[in-house]
Amino acid sequence: MATEVLATSLFRGPDRGVNDNVMLRHDEGVITDVLEGAGAASGPRSFVIPAFVNAHDHARATASSFGAMGMPLESWILRTALGTPVDPYLTAASALARSAKAGCASMMVHYTRPSGTMPLLDEAKAIARAASDVGIRMAFALAVRDQNPIVYGDAEPMLAGLPGDDRKTVEDLFVRAPMSPKAYIELTDAIASAIAGPMVDVQLGPAGVQWCSKPLLEAVAENSEKTGRRIHMHLLETVYQRAWADRHFPDMVRWLRDIGFLSERLTLAHCIHARPDELEMIAASGARIVTNFSSNMHLRSGLAPIAAAHQCGCAIAVGVDGLALDEDDDILREMRLVQMVHGGLGFKQTWTPAEMFALAIRNGRRATGAPGSGELVAGNPADYVAIDLDRLDRDRIMPVDPMALLFARGNASLVKEVVVAGKTIVRDGVCAGVDLPAIEQELRAMYRANVGKLEGFQRIWPPLSERLSGWFEQQFSCE
Repeated sequence: MATEVLATSLFRGPDRGVNDNVMLRHDEGVITDVLEGAGAASGPRSFVIPAFVNAHDHARATASSFGAMGMPLESWILRTALGTPVDPYLTAASALARSAKAGCASMMVHYTRPSGTMPLLDEAKAIARAASDVGIRMAFALAVRDQNPIVYGDAEPMLAGLPGDDRKTVEDLFVRAPMSPKAYIELTDAIASAIAGPMVDVQLGPAGVQWCSKPLLEAVAENSEKTGRRIHMHLLETVYQRAWADRHFPDMVRWLRDIGFLSERLTLAHCIHARPDELEMIAASGARIVTNFSSNMHLRSGLAPIAAAHQCGCAIAVGVDGLALDEDDDILREMRLVQMVHGGLGFKQTWTPAEMFALAIRNGRRATGAPGSGELVAGNPADYVAIDLDRLDRDRIMPVDPMALLFARGNASLVKEVVVAGKTIVRDGVCAGVDLPAIEQELRAMYRANVGKLEGFQRIWPPLSERLSGWFEQQFSCE
């Protein structure tokens, strides 16, 4: 049955701008018509815009609840072992529903911390079921690493001084027999056979170059080229990763290019410490960069060269990375922060807010495998968000561009309705497919019961953290 939506204002794109009093029609998940001059609607005003995309995330629990705050990534990753999923379905449903509430039609799940409670294939199925219940599009990549599980190199000097039981605690948590490249490709194929479909895009997910051997990266590049499967990977997120690359792999990005890893199928998260020549190679390949501003700040990783990347032709998308400014998955605020920081200096603009918004949506959909450009035009999927225009334009003193207002003071609380593939998945802050408050309450109880099982890790954390800091500072000076 066809649906008609009367919008007070509707964003048509950076070239066509915002039109008033527009009727949007969709049927069977596809936009069939967008008619201007439809007449003013009675009642509350709405601003209808393309649905957002969270182009880099991990579908995990809120890190600060486990004391993972105010520390660099290299410590943070170990600390978040306390937040290992206690139930894969519930953890994923919570993260995916939070993203949906914030207005996202699509979310990347780069799955870096499996629960260990079930086979990985079954865990992927549970996460896909969560996405289906929420009603959100999902890209899923099982992260893989086969080297450097604790530090970027030999961890023996750091572990040697720990008492035997403490060392065993650390190794039991973080050291695993690595998966072979062949086994990883086969597992990804099996996951794709089990869960891929119109709403789920299965990708290859090497965790990062410092965590992956050359044979593993070569196997990923070869499989991507052979199958057309997308790749999602972290790159040059921290100063220590930059120092590791300079010391051990100085031609890293060029090598990735030469083996065919860099391509339009690739999305790279962060790239905070990528240099101009590396950005040029990424841009020339057609790969995308997902920037995660708040996560970068939370983890003291640095300020990414996003304006420079855009100016040399890189396709830019935006992700929350599980660490939005207020740890609330607010992708709209995240896009605003990216615009404020990278949008220009003085009278020189990198892009207008409307241009930046359209780029983030289009490139985010490419990164997650969502169909269409995201623009609200006939033939595109009916993925859109209705913003409460009465609250956004709260003063109504004079006509003001609602897109400009959105980037001046918009946040997720203004999202009235989220529609994905023609189906309402969120209305007035309530998810239609899952009971998010009940899920979060159940998860809290499970985590509180589980945290005692990691008492040994909590006890040794202070000396472990100090040793970790000393190892990185000794091995890779940031100066």
